[in-house]
Amino acid sequence: MHSTLPLKRYQNTLLFLQEVLPAPATILDLGVRNPFTEIMEQNGYIVYNTSGEDLDELPEIVKNYKVDAVTAFEIFEHLLSPYAVLKAIEANKLITTIPLNLWFAKAYRSKTDMWDRHYHEFEDWQFDWLIEKSGWEIKNTEKWTSIVNKIGFRPILRKFTPRFYAVYAEK
Repeated sequence: MHSTLPLKRYQNTLLFLQEVLPAPATILDLGVRNPFTEIMEQNGYIVYNTSGEDLDELPEIVKNYKVDAVTAFEIFEHLLSPYAVLKAIEANKLITTIPLNLWFAKAYRSKTDMWDRHYHEFEDWQFDWLIEKSGWEIKNTEKWTSIVNKIGFRPILRKFTPRFYAVYAEK
């Protein structure tokens, strides 16, 4: 079943989600519908997504949903102030992933899409601090590498250096 997922990141994210929040469960997934939304639904989750609102400007939008958990997969690095959104969440469970800061790669910034930029490039301890300071208790974490099928120094480093960080936290 998992081998049909398009990316290793999706496989790892789904396995982490299933471990910490088994289906069926109702989820608010921060961000617009995406391929992973469909994967969660195919695996027994009821998923609501935000509609592309600027969560820095409207962090309270998360209060409009009564759900078992909030997920934020590759979202918080795009926000200027993820703290406000984390504080506003009323659900008791949070499952989130971020790309980790890598010493050999600069912060990501798309030149064509204003939404596709990273304001934060977190180290794991920084993200933990943000989660805990905003009122959450971290229950489980996991890291994984990314697969890059290119030749070069940085692609080799990416095969051995954790790129993604997953956190499960409760209030």
